[in-house]
Amino acid sequence: MILKHKNIAINYSVEGEGEAIVLLHGFLENLEMWNDLIPELSKNHQVICIDLLGHGKTESLGYVHTMEVMAEAVFAVLQHLKIETAKFVGHSMGGYVALALADQQPQLFEGLCLMNSTFEADTEERKVLRTRANEMAKTNYKNLIRMSFANLFAPESKVKFKDAFDAALKLALKTPLQGYIAAQEGMKQRPNRLKAFKAIKGQKLIVTGKKDSLINPKTLIPKIENTSIEHKEVSEGHMSHIENKSELTYILKHFIEK
Repeated sequence: MILKHKNIAINYSVEGEGEAIVLLHGFLENLEMWNDLIPELSKNHQVICIDLLGHGKTESLGYVHTMEVMAEAVFAVLQHLKIETAKFVGHSMGGYVALALADQQPQLFEGLCLMNSTFEADTEERKVLRTRANEMAKTNYKNLIRMSFANLFAPESKVKFKDAFDAALKLALKTPLQGYIAAQEGMKQRPNRLKAFKAIKGQKLIVTGKKDSLINPKTLIPKIENTSIEHKEVSEGHMSHIENKSELTYILKHFIEK
């Protein structure tokens, strides 16, 4: 389905009935990443998936998509659907967007799961890498996507889950250059949002992958000790919905039904 927002198209889907669950995909992904999880999660809930700015069938708004601007687009969809409260699951960049939305509209949240995501800001080293990637993208985009996408998986997962890896890469390659650059620029600007995460009412959960090369649980977990934020670790890399699908499904079902 399409919603017009600031003169661009925002693509979203709705499945099932009941309490609302909002699923937000990550960088180089789109709402199709949730296809295998939706049948189970929508049995007793209304599951809303949204293509973030510059991804999937949602158009871009310039060359910098801050997490706040992405959150405004998500909120526009939820207002259109008359959603007053929901639980949110954000994969990687989707978690950053969810935290920005929690800063803007805290009353919306009944819970948030950061899935292979973090409340921390980019390190200076990471910002430099994003800047370099954006320069490289202008001349060698598809090869850059193939290289960076492969790094999201644990090494053995690319073989073990070859069909799913290939399908996800195919979707990643459809991400327009403008969407890629704008998201990278936006992620560079995001602040640390641990305070916003702690302030969310309801269940708060971080799911990390033991072999995730992007999100290091060893730096995150000490910062949530003695808080109401729970932590679950799965065995593989950054793409838990592919690499640890059955375990993740169990974790998310428990999260939304708790």
